Amino acid sequence: MPPRGWGASRACRRSTLRLSRARCARRRPGSRPTQLARHGKVSDVNTRQGGTTMQAVKDASHLYEVERRARHAERPGFRISELQISPTQKVPWHYHTHIADTFYVLEGRIRVFLQDPKEDVRLGPGETCTARPGRPHLVVNDGDRSATFLVLQGVGDYDFVPLVPAGR
Repeated sequence: MPPRGWGASRACRRSTLRLSRARCARRRPGSRPTQLARHGKVSDVNTRQGGTTMQAVKDASHLYEVERRARHAERPGFRISELQISPTQKVPWHYHTHIADTFYVLEGRIRVFLQDPKEDVRLGPGETCTARPGRPHLVVNDGDRSATFLVLQGVGDYDFVPLVPAGR
């Protein structure tokens, strides 16, 4: 189930990384970047969405469950991981301070929810979407079977900043 208030935007449905990156990473004209992007302060981000941030971590594997997780490549400032999630699993709301996440679907379907501005992106095999640094995002399985996707992360120092809804 999508978060309340999310439309069915297909702005990021592209089969090439270049096109997808250009569409997903853009801001609305006249919109302001998050506090994080302007000042690099973790504590200032996501106050508009009614949530708060937690401490950034260098390894997020303990924060959420997946069916399978594999690291295919890693070098300073860049890495490629493969995740497989069941229909009930998700990668929780988070952002990265210095790196972009690019999602490339191998099997199944995923749905990427992004904030600043809000977008709801549905991806199938061969489709990609990129969440720029500082842009909160959530990834869920959008089908009735497991979904497998690559996450290309870089270029820069990796961190995972979890977001929690207000009142938790």
